[in-house]
Amino acid sequence: MELINASTRYCAVLGHPVRHSASPAMQNAALKELNLPWCYLALEVHPQDLRAAIAGAKAMKLIGLNLTVPHKTAALEMVDVVHEKARRSGAVNTIVFETPSLGGDWVPLGQVAVEDVGPIRSHGYNTDAQGLARSLEEDFQWPDLRGASVLLLGAGGAARAAALQLAEEGIDSLFLVNRTGAKAEQLAAELRGGFPKIHIITRLPHDPVDLVINATSVGLKASDPPPLAEEWLESRRPRRVYDVIYRPAETRLLRAAKKAGCQTANGLGLLLYQGAAALELWSGRAAPVAVMRAALQKDIYG
Repeated sequence: MELINASTRYCAVLGHPVRHSASPAMQNAALKELNLPWCYLALEVHPQDLRAAIAGAKAMKLIGLNLTVPHKTAALEMVDVVHEKARRSGAVNTIVFETPSLGGDWVPLGQVAVEDVGPIRSHGYNTDAQGLARSLEEDFQWPDLRGASVLLLGAGGAARAAALQLAEEGIDSLFLVNRTGAKAEQLAAELRGGFPKIHIITRLPHDPVDLVINATSVGLKASDPPPLAEEWLESRRPRRVYDVIYRPAETRLLRAAKKAGCQTANGLGLLLYQGAAALELWSGRAAPVAVMRAALQKDIYG
């Protein structure tokens, strides 16, 4: 904090709630390692204020934004340009503010001097998908998902990004379950159009699957019920259970899955790698992943 002065530039994560976010610890450690005079903030923004918040960040020449629950889907219609991956996944989790270079190409604000910033546009990306792929490979030592069967819980922004990534990885079957069944059916229809060879079913599987992913926010609060019944986990015993939630480090779902004999992992790797990808988009430099991981582990696990 002692390094903040009139020349400091800012980036931030917007969420509602946002107090649980470990992104500031991770990103500020990375900024220090890269010797960038930036500061990363966590800002509470109500959904009805999201458009104004993005416009304000643009007006104040912030480097960029991350978006967390519940803003990822809504932001799709609030940015000036949408990257193809974000459009296909139906969610934006990273915004890069850009300005024209001397050659006329749009470049990130983080890669030009403040005095060279001209007109600004917001460019929406989704780095969740690649973050999930790297996390699954690392946490489960599972580099190839081709032919796998997956149960995906949720149909929001995080789930859509996960579903698209899984489909592109070449899985065999995808079971979609969401509290609002119509949203699961809508997502299933979209995926069937783009990936006709994948078996997509909107119910719980009767047989064991290779992977279960909880892409909902159920589990953030200690009072939350598990998104899957313990009886189902014990009787079906999926090989792997992944919860995108990383705080608490072990949700009720992961405790029950571990008890049932499943391999488990939380969303720390997803958070790490999507954040690293965002930082690289903003700065044009390789993210110091080891430093970011250490900062996350200290912040989350104490």
